[in-house]
Amino acid sequence: MQSLDVCKRTSGKIWHRKPTPSTDNGLMVSITNSQSGPLSQNGRSIRFLHTSFDNTGDCFIAGDHQGNIFLFDLNKNRFALTQKCGHPCTALAYNLRRKTEFLVGLSDYSLKCFDTDTKEMVAWMKGHESAISSISVHASGRYALTTSFDVAQLWDLDTFQRKRKLNIKEDVGIVQVFFLPLSNTIITGFKDDTIFGWESDTLNCKYQLPVPPGKSPHYKAYAPTRDGRLLAAGGRSRFIHLWDLDTHRLLRIIELPIKVTTVKQLVFLPDNFDAGASQTLGVLSQDGIIRFININTCKLLFDVGGVENRINNVTVSPGGRYLVAVMEDGSLHVYNLHTMSDELSKPPAPLVKVVTNNKMSETMSTERSSILKKNRSLSAPARGKENRLEDSDIEKELPETLNADRLKAILKGYGEYPAKYRMFIWRSILRLPENHTAYAALVDKGTHPAYSKIHEDYPVKSRKLLRILQRILSALAHWSPIFGETQYLPVLAFPFVKLFQNNHLVCFEILASFMVNWGEHWFEYFPNPPINILAMIENVLAHHDKYLLQHFVKYGVTSQIYAWPLLETLFSEVLTRDEWLMLFDNVFTNHPSFLLMVVVAYAMSARGPLMQCVELDDFRYFYHHRNAVDVRRVIKEAYRLMEATPGDIHPRDSLEEFRPLTVGQYPVFNKYPKFIVDYQVQERERIRQEELDYMRQRQVSLEMQKETVKRQQEEEAWYRQQQLLLEAEEKRRHMIQTEEQKLVDQRKRLYAMNREVKLKELQLLDAARRKFLHFQKQQRESELKRLDDEVQRKALLRDQETETALEEAEIRNLELQLQKKMFEQELFRDFATAGQQLRTEQDMHRKQAELEERIQQRLRDAERERQVEIRKQLQENLAKAAQQNIEAWAQNEFEYRRRVEDLERETKSVQLSKTNSQNRQLEREVHDLMLQCQEKRERDVEDKQEELEEQKQAATKADKRRLEFVEDEARNAQEHGKSMTEDVLNATRKQRLGQSYLNNTTQSSAWNTLQTSSDPESSVSLERSSRTFDKQELALLNEVRRLRQKLAIENRNKKPPVNYDST
Repeated sequence: MQSLDVCKRTSGKIWHRKPTPSTDNGLMVSITNSQSGPLSQNGRSIRFLHTSFDNTGDCFIAGDHQGNIFLFDLNKNRFALTQKCGHPCTALAYNLRRKTEFLVGLSDYSLKCFDTDTKEMVAWMKGHESAISSISVHASGRYALTTSFDVAQLWDLDTFQRKRKLNIKEDVGIVQVFFLPLSNTIITGFKDDTIFGWESDTLNCKYQLPVPPGKSPHYKAYAPTRDGRLLAAGGRSRFIHLWDLDTHRLLRIIELPIKVTTVKQLVFLPDNFDAGASQTLGVLSQDGIIRFININTCKLLFDVGGVENRINNVTVSPGGRYLVAVMEDGSLHVYNLHTMSDELSKPPAPLVKVVTNNKMSETMSTERSSILKKNRSLSAPARGKENRLEDSDIEKELPETLNADRLKAILKGYGEYPAKYRMFIWRSILRLPENHTAYAALVDKGTHPAYSKIHEDYPVKSRKLLRILQRILSALAHWSPIFGETQYLPVLAFPFVKLFQNNHLVCFEILASFMVNWGEHWFEYFPNPPINILAMIENVLAHHDKYLLQHFVKYGVTSQIYAWPLLETLFSEVLTRDEWLMLFDNVFTNHPSFLLMVVVAYAMSARGPLMQCVELDDFRYFYHHRNAVDVRRVIKEAYRLMEATPGDIHPRDSLEEFRPLTVGQYPVFNKYPKFIVDYQVQERERIRQEELDYMRQRQVSLEMQKETVKRQQEEEAWYRQQQLLLEAEEKRRHMIQTEEQKLVDQRKRLYAMNREVKLKELQLLDAARRKFLHFQKQQRESELKRLDDEVQRKALLRDQETETALEEAEIRNLELQLQKKMFEQELFRDFATAGQQLRTEQDMHRKQAELEERIQQRLRDAERERQVEIRKQLQENLAKAAQQNIEAWAQNEFEYRRRVEDLERETKSVQLSKTNSQNRQLEREVHDLMLQCQEKRERDVEDKQEELEEQKQAATKADKRRLEFVEDEARNAQEHGKSMTEDVLNATRKQRLGQSYLNNTTQSSAWNTLQTSSDPESSVSLERSSRTFDKQELALLNEVRRLRQKLAIENRNKKPPVNYDST
């Protein structure tokens, strides 16, 4: 027993030398899957769960607990990891129509189909809500049945779609659902022990098997025979019920030993001689032992397994040769069942027992054969298909030994052996020794050089058949060198190889027996055809049909044309398979000279067509193709020639009797011209060596050529790459030039657009300046017009004011109080004006900072933009200077008019001094209050001016630092703009200082004017003309009254500043 560990291996050999299982347990190999663990050297073992054989019986797949699917080929001695599913498998099926595909049910309740060659998933089928317990495939391979606890589903394996679904009641579970072999019936077994048969096409119920009376058997396992006529069922008892599915009745109850309490699995063993009616039943019980029982005799044949390592489940190959058991420890045990019991491989007894001395034969069992033999004589063979016995009419028991005379009688009676016993009869007739060791030694020598390239000369479609042919021919060549030089040996051996492709040893020994007995003298004239054998054939033909021989001679047809093609192909080119088998049934049964008589008989049976042939090619065609020749007639004619040929020309005298192969070692075969064969072997070896040298040199030359071509290609690729790089570089250079040109054009357009924008901006500024000047002009004109209107209105109202002067004197006291409030309001307004000026200065400072930032940015621009900016600034300064001139002129005009009004008011005060004497004291108080306010304001103004001067000095220092930084940065870029930038900044600073001085001067003049107007004793020039004072006096009085009323109304609505006391 050998062992195999597939630990972390994806492929390899199953065994290193061919196993020789013993007759004790038949164990060939034990397969495990161990993994080394981090804490132990031995590691743990991954348990195998299920197995399944393919249709040939040479390959099986096995799935383990981790979802790995392994393929084991017992014929090729190879294994491979085909798939990693990731989930433990619960069921397997490998007998699909496409030989490389298999189905696997996984623990995630899914059903998947994989391909063993491509190792890819073909389909993924879902629909079960519990684990799949079994998979049954129809005999056609088109449909599959999957069974779980609560449902069974029918799948179409062409489309991988669910076709039907069997739902059941909740209280009744499904045990198993499967197809019956060789039929369209589906068997369903339920947990209530009911068994139904369904038509698979229509799913109509065909029958129901009755439940056995008595205690419930609790069926758990079912097994049908290969012909689908019997069904075995077992469960939680030691009784097995055997049902006849033709009559739907209980055929037999088999009682198992007392130690068996539960049946876990049932399986029938196929047999080569039972035509599907299996007689051996395997029963796996709860103790882990599978017992094989003959269901007819109820005899225990043998058992497999033991209590120390129990069997969980088993799978039997379709041919009944191998058994794969999944053990309790998770390993796989592969058994050879044929070595465990002689009952399995023992052929049945002979169908007929024959009485010698040419008396009537008599059958031993069947009535039909006895009736047929009473009406038939042994010397008159049966003719036609109506006289042939069918296989089903022949008894299954034969005597323990076979007799040649009896077999000849069968051939004369039926013309051939029964098909299902033919192989056994051939092996018995030829008395094959079955030298396993000698044959293995020949096979171990490997492929013979003469047949290493047989696939080129004989392109057989089946790769398996070609390998078998190559192996057997190599073994023959190793046995005798002449077979390595024989050109026609593959054609001669091919029919036997095709017939015995599953038993190489028998095929080899049949060919060896044929060469030792029938081909003994074929190689005496090697490499020419066997002239002595052909001469024997020609002598027999000349004796029995000289006219046909004369016809052959007339047209130059020699025995190498009409006899040798039949011998070197063994009639395989001119006969069908059944005809060939029938012929060799007779050839192997008779003397070796019978084959030569068959050649002559074939020519004589086809005498008519051959006499019509006159062309040499027609004769060649006739002997290389099938013709309308009855093989039974040919065999009958051969028997006649065997009896009618005289002894002097009969081949029997020249050929020896049949001699079987020796047991243990094969005999020496050296009946050939050794020097010729040795010379050919030497020449072949020399040619082979020269060919090897030539192939080696050619390989070196090819490699050098490939290397040269490779280098040329690399060089061409390098030049092509360089060319592409140059083209790409040129293209990029052109693109860069194009982009640069576009950039230049865009810059030109941008400069033009900037120039247009600047020109438009200058135009807009100029238009805005002109518009503003025009607006100021209009405003000044309107102001002058208003003043003129006011002067005229005041002149008109002077008369009215003179009349109301007395009334005004009465309200003078009230007006003085109002005037006090007015002065307080004016102080508040002055305070607001000062705040507004302060905010104005802050805005100007912020604008100055923004201007400096813009100057810093614009210094980096082109010289032309700086000149435009400087020109713009100069124009703005000129506009501001003009505006300041206009404002100074307007303020001077306003001062002049105000001084005129003050003088007029002083003149009025002088004229009215007499009437207002009582109010002067109050006016002095007002004057004192105004002086106090003025002094306080002056102190505040001086403090604020000191703070402002300090802030201005700090700002001036910061401005100087910032300007120095800007100037240093701009000096490196462009020295030319320094002087112009300094002029702009100096002009801006002078303008700001001039504006500040103008504002201060305006405030001082206003305050002096107010003092002058509030001083009653100040000297007033009265040298003006009396007419001017008279005209303006009335207007001024009216204006003063209106202003006083307006101030009184405003003072009622506004509160005085909190800084001053109300007196």
